[in-house]
Amino acid sequence: MHPHALGHLVLKVRDLERSLAFYRDLLGLREVARYGPEMAFLSCGSNHHDLGLLQLGAAAPDPAPGSVGLYHLAFKVGDSLAELRACKEELERAGIAIHGMSDHRVSQSLYLRDPDGIEVELYVDADPALWREQPEMVATVRPLRL
Repeated sequence: MHPHALGHLVLKVRDLERSLAFYRDLLGLREVARYGPEMAFLSCGSNHHDLGLLQLGAAAPDPAPGSVGLYHLAFKVGDSLAELRACKEELERAGIAIHGMSDHRVSQSLYLRDPDGIEVELYVDADPALWREQPEMVATVRPLRL
């Protein structure tokens, strides 16, 4: 067996409409379908769906600190630092706190949280020749200044 790609991710959220305001309206994913009143499917553009959102309700508890589970999800937002800088400016205008910026050498990233506190990474890739010749570079974390 050899998976070809990560097909999609489904997040459990408290409030579907609040999460759609973040992923669809702010980040720009396209809503492609609903399954009843509790689930929505979104696409980045080239796949039938990349993200599913499943509403659990306002009383859903947070995951326990230090528990096994999702650390973050990442969206490629362009191919240049100028595009990442534009994303940063748009997030700041929307009042979204950026809690980290990293240069991973293979990519440069912004880190923020969705309405349920799930960490989201927005990134641009560096020249693929960097990681093709040295794939271990993916383990690099350096400060990023935009």
